[in-house]
Order: sequence, then C-alpha cells, then structure tokens
Amino acid sequence: MLEYAQRIKALPPYLFAQIDQKKREKLSQGVDLIDLGVGDPDIPTPKPIVEAMQKAVEKPEHHRYPSYEGMLSFRQAVADWYKRRFGVELDPQREVVTLIGSKEGIAHFPLAFVSPGDVVLCPDPAYPVYKIGTLFAGGEPYILPLKEENRFLPDFKSVPKDVLKRAKIIWVNYPNNPTSATATESFYKELIEWARENNIIVASDLAYSEIYFGNEKPMSILQIEGAKDIAIEFHSFSKTFNMTGWRLGMAVGNEKLIAGLGKVKTNVDSGQFQAVQEAGITALNLPEEELQKIRDTYKERRSAMVKALEEVGLKVYPSDATFYLWIKVPEGYTSAEFVSRLLDECGIVCTPGNGFGEYGEGYFRISLTVPTQRLLEAVERIKRLKL
Repeated sequence: MLEYAQRIKALPPYLFAQIDQKKREKLSQGVDLIDLGVGDPDIPTPKPIVEAMQKAVEKPEHHRYPSYEGMLSFRQAVADWYKRRFGVELDPQREVVTLIGSKEGIAHFPLAFVSPGDVVLCPDPAYPVYKIGTLFAGGEPYILPLKEENRFLPDFKSVPKDVLKRAKIIWVNYPNNPTSATATESFYKELIEWARENNIIVASDLAYSEIYFGNEKPMSILQIEGAKDIAIEFHSFSKTFNMTGWRLGMAVGNEKLIAGLGKVKTNVDSGQFQAVQEAGITALNLPEEELQKIRDTYKERRSAMVKALEEVGLKVYPSDATFYLWIKVPEGYTSAEFVSRLLDECGIVCTPGNGFGEYGEGYFRISLTVPTQRLLEAVERIKRLKL
C-alpha cells in the first residue's frame, strides 16, 4: 500500500491550493469571479526588465547549468541595491545567495540549522511556509501570536525558558503578510539584543519592503547594529518588480547562515537560470520613478477600497504598507463562514484569516491586485449582503 511519509501527513492543507480549487469550481459554473485572494500583482513587469530578459535568453552562455550560489554580477547588484536602499554593506561573495524565489529559500533554510526536536519560533497569523519549512526539517513550530492590541508584533520575551533552550530560529516579516503591519526600529533593536543573548537566529522576510505609502520607508533588519552576527534576510523580486512568475529572490546577511543555506541548495537545486538573473540586475537598477508608479497605483486602490469598505461597516486595520487589507469579519461569523458567503453570494474570492493560523481567526485578507474599478464592484456586491 502506498503511504505518505509522516512529514507530509503532518502538513496542513496548503491554503492557496484550497482557494484555487474553490475558484475552479465557481468558474466552471460560469460565475464572474473577482479574485482578491492571492497576492499576485496584476501590473505588468516593467518593460526594461522584459527587454533585458529577451536579450539575455539569446546568449548561449546562459543555456548551461548556472552556478549554485548565483552569478557574481547578480549578487554584486544585490549588494549595491542594499547599500543604496538601506545603507547596508554586504560582501557579494559571502553574504549574498541567489534564490529561485524567496519561498524556496524560506522553505529550505531550516534544513541547514534545525534538527529533529529543535524549536522554531513562528508568528501567527503568517505566511504558511515558515511552519512548513520547520516541519520538513523535523523541527517543532512554537507559535508567537500576532495580536492587534500589540500592533501585530510578536511578544518574543514571553517565550518560556524551556522553549528558549531548544529554539534555533525566530521568523519575522515586516511589512507583514497578512496583517499589513510594520515594525519599528526599537522593535528590531530589542529583537536583535534578545536573539543574541539567547543564541537564536533571526530570519527576516522582507518581501514587501518596497510596497509602502507613507514617508517612512520600511527598514531592513540588517540596519540594526549587531544584526549581521545573528540574522539572515530573504527578499523577493515578485512584489517589488511584479515578477511573481520569474521566480527570483535573494538571501543576505550572516556569512555562516548564507553558507548553510547555500549548502542545502547545492544538494537540492541547480541554481536559477542566468538569463533571469541578468534581468534581475536590470530590475535592481530601475529608476526610482518606475517603482513609485507601482506604489502610486496601489495607494490609489488602497484609499478607494478602505473608504468603500468602511462605508459598508467593515473595520480595516490601518496601515501604509503592502498591497493587502486586513479586515475584521462582521459579528456572528467565523473567518471561513464569511469568506464562504462572499464567494457563494458575491462571487468574490478572499482569504480567511484562520488560513494563516489560529490567531488570524476573526479577520479576512483581500489583495489589491485587481484594477480599482473591480475593487469597487466587489464592494457594491458586498453591499447587497446588508451586513
């Protein structure tokens, strides 16, 4: 009899795979769906990146196996971008590794540092891959609740001493998916000090750093003094440059952490196609005006949607980052019940908060990755529910 391994049995159903199944069912019934579920940008990849890819793919030298750690020219471009954007100095040869999208790196990282029985401190609600990567490595996720009264920041100082002794990694993600919350410099300083005292690796997921709308740009954790002693940071081209399908990202930070991840990668993949990396160099050197146009589009959508949702009577968590809205479900509903009603009666796909973990219960997430007109149409459909 064919039987799944225990590590597969232990996994919860992957959230977005379930959503895709429900979408297919509705589409087969002819429903006009407004898909606000997955954070997949609808804005095209900037033209200079596409043109760079078209040229790069014709180069015969890119048609062979790439290097495992990534092209040095790409890693140098990453280091240069981190210097310009965050003021962080990186050695491109030892402190940068190319990823096949940040999801790949996040999932593989625990394999390098977590042994069976070790603990990984995972936020909740959160991107599911933090827990999934932990389970694949044989580790035990320990949940750090993200609560609205704490501005969706984890209370890491509340971790019991017996758990701290076994803890190897703590995951943080700001600007945050799904809550859209941001972190302060003082939070990062406390976190780095605490992590160094307890010899715990800080793994920062910075995928949304360039989707912001206020005057304050989101920080890299590596800007904090001493962070490079204990931290690794994951970044993605998907959200910043509208390159979700290109599968390109990077990890930067502590040399030993980068080397550990690199050792895993040499055994499980053969590196990212070099033409994609060459296009990534173009992306990292785009004029700031290109990124500002993307931010302006999301800002317009956010403003219109927040206003419309509040008129309907829904409470939106106030934020000035990410292209998500984190919204409280109306009284009398669970997250799953309300999202199911939106799908069945309105033809709107949203993500239930509890899909990101138990502490997401009571909320749902929408993604601002459809045109403003469709967003406002979604609100008109919600109005018909008479909440």
